[in-house]
Amino acid sequence: MKLLSLIFFFFIAFSGFSQQTDCVDFKTAHADLSIKPNSSEVGGHVVYTFEVLKDIDSIYLNANNFLHVEGLLNETIFHDYDKKYFVVKHEFKKGETHQLDIGFVTQPKKAFYFIGWDEGEGDFENFNHQKKQVWTQGQGKYTSNWLPSIDDMNDKIEFDLSITFDSDYKVIANGKLTNKQINESTITWHYDMQKPMSSYLVALAIGKYDKKVEYSKSGIPLEMYYYPEDSLKFEPTYRYTKRMFDFLEEEIGVPYPWQNYKQVPVKDFLYAGMENTGTTIFSDSYVIDSIGFADKNCVNVNAHELAHQWFGNLVTETSGTHHWLQEGFATYYALLAEKDIFGEDYYYWRLYEYARELLEQNRAGQSTSLLDPKSSSTTFYKRGAWVLHVLREKVGNKAFKEAVKRYLLKHQLKNVETNDFISEVEKAGVKDLDAFTENWLNTQTFMYDKALESLKRSVFIQEYIMADCEAQTAKCQEYLSSWISDEAKSKVVFQSPELINKQAFKNPLKVRQAIAQSLTDIPSELKADYESLLNDKSYRTIESALFSLWRNFPEDREKYLTQTKDVVGFNDKNVRILWLTLALITEDFEVENKKAYFDELIGYTGSEYGFEVRQNAFQYLNQIQACNKTCEDNLKQATTHHNWRFKKFAKALLETQE
Repeated sequence: MKLLSLIFFFFIAFSGFSQQTDCVDFKTAHADLSIKPNSSEVGGHVVYTFEVLKDIDSIYLNANNFLHVEGLLNETIFHDYDKKYFVVKHEFKKGETHQLDIGFVTQPKKAFYFIGWDEGEGDFENFNHQKKQVWTQGQGKYTSNWLPSIDDMNDKIEFDLSITFDSDYKVIANGKLTNKQINESTITWHYDMQKPMSSYLVALAIGKYDKKVEYSKSGIPLEMYYYPEDSLKFEPTYRYTKRMFDFLEEEIGVPYPWQNYKQVPVKDFLYAGMENTGTTIFSDSYVIDSIGFADKNCVNVNAHELAHQWFGNLVTETSGTHHWLQEGFATYYALLAEKDIFGEDYYYWRLYEYARELLEQNRAGQSTSLLDPKSSSTTFYKRGAWVLHVLREKVGNKAFKEAVKRYLLKHQLKNVETNDFISEVEKAGVKDLDAFTENWLNTQTFMYDKALESLKRSVFIQEYIMADCEAQTAKCQEYLSSWISDEAKSKVVFQSPELINKQAFKNPLKVRQAIAQSLTDIPSELKADYESLLNDKSYRTIESALFSLWRNFPEDREKYLTQTKDVVGFNDKNVRILWLTLALITEDFEVENKKAYFDELIGYTGSEYGFEVRQNAFQYLNQIQACNKTCEDNLKQATTHHNWRFKKFAKALLETQE
C-alpha cells in the first residue's frame, strides 16, 4: 500500500509540473552569466518575475544536472533540487507577482558547447581555420542544461542576457546590445529583448568575428558575422540576405517582429542552422567563396531560418503534433524566397524533388500522418511545404495571404495548433476544409499523384518528365543538344552515360557536372573534352573529374595533379584531401614531398579541424590503409564528439580498424 501511495504521489507531482503554465505565468528573466571555457563552466544568476494565476503551493524550473542551484524568494533561500527540477515550496496566491533570484553553476553536457578550448596552446592560433568558440543549441527543450528555465515551449518569457567573457572575443545573443561594460580583462555584454519567447530559442555565440550591417526596407538592422580571415567569402555567403528579408516581410504581410536579425557561423554545429529568436546560428560549412556558391550556398538555410522568425518564434507550436506549423511553413516560405531569386522553374523543380523524396518514403513504408509527433523530418518539412502549396492553389493567393496574416496577428507571441491555422483559411476562403485536411494532413500516405497533377502546370516539369531515356530511348541522343532544361539533360546523362558525346560537353555547368559524376569510364576520343571539366567553376565537378581522369589515364596523372595542386574546395577541403590522397599513391609524383603530404593529410584528422574535414581525411586514409597511430588516436577521440552523426561515423570506422 505504501508503494501505491508513493507512486500516486509522484504521479500527482509530475502532473502538477506538466501543467504549471495553468498556474504560473513567468513574465521576464534577467540572466547574468559568467562563462569559463577552460573549465567548461557556466555560472551566474537569473531573476525571474512571475505572476500567480491560481493558488498553488510550489513552482519549479527545469535545471538538468547542475553542480549547484539555489534560489532566493522573499528573503528565504531554497535548495530543493533533484538534478532535474528546482522546486520552490511556498503558498502562492492568485494575483500575486513575485521575483525569484536563482544562483547556479554548471558544466553543461549538452546544448552549450565549448569548441577548441581543450587544444594545447602551441601553434593553435597560427591556423586561421581553427576556432575557439562557445555556442548554444536549444533544440526544443535543452536550454535548461545551462540556464534554469522552463522546458515547456508554451511558457513564453522575455529574456535579457548579460554575459561576461574574455575581452578578446565578441559575444552575440538575442536582442539589442544596449551596453558593453569594460572590465579589467573581460567585457560584460548586455542584451535586451522586448518581447517574450520560448526558452529553447535563447541563444548566445562567442568567437572572433567581424561583422557587416545592412538595413531592410523597414529599417531592421541585419547583422552578418564572419571570421576575419573569411572577408572574401562574406559576399557569396550572405548573398541575397537583404533581398530575402524584404521579400518575406512583404509576402507574409506581418512586420518582422524582433529588434534586429543576426547570423553567426560556428564550427562543428549540429545542424545546418537554428532559428534562435533574432539570432540564427548556422554551420560554417556554408561559408563559401564565389566558386562554391554554384554547388553549396547558404541561400536556402538563410531563408529557412529567417522564415522561422515568424513561424516558430512569433507563433509557436503547442506540441510536436503540430511541428509542421514551424518546419513546413519555414520550408515553404524559404522556397518562395528562392523562387523570387532563382525563378519559377527552380520553385517547381524543388517541389518535384520534395515529392519524389516523399514518394520514396511511401514505398519504404515509412510515411506517417503530418500530425504524428514522431514523423520524420522529410514529413514535417517537405510534406508540410507541399500542404501549403496545394492549399494556396485551392483557395487562391488573396485568401491564402489573408489567412496567414490573420493567423500570425491573432496568435502572435502565443502557441498554436493546426486548427488555429486551418480555421483562418476557412474564414478567408473555402468554408469546409475537412476533406483537404484528411487527405493532406491526416492520412499516412503522401498524395503523390495529386502532387504530380499540380506540378504538371509547369512546362518545365512536363519537359523533365518527358526526357526519359528508359521510356524513349530513340530521342535521348537528341536531348543532350536540344533546348530542354539543364535538369532534364542531367537526367538523361545519369540514365544513359553511354550517349555522352563531344556536343554534350558544350552544355552549361550543371550538365557538365552530371557528366563528371556519371562518366566513369572515359573514351579516349572524349579525353580532351573531359579534361576541360577541371577548369569548371565547380568544386564538385573538379573533385569528380580529377578522380576519374587519374583513374582512366595513368600516364597523365602528374599533369592532372599539377593542374589542381592549389585547389582546396569547400570548407570540408573536398578537393585538397582527394588531391593529397592521389598524390600519395601516385608512385613517381613528387617523391620528395610525400612525407609533407602525408603529414598534412594526417593533420586533417585532428580535433582542431571541423568534423567535415576530419571525416573526409579519415575516409581517404582508411581507403589507402594509411591510418597511423596519430590517425587512430584522433579517430578514438572523434567517438566522443558532440556531433552525433560524426560520432556515429567514427565509431563505425573504428570497428573496422580493430
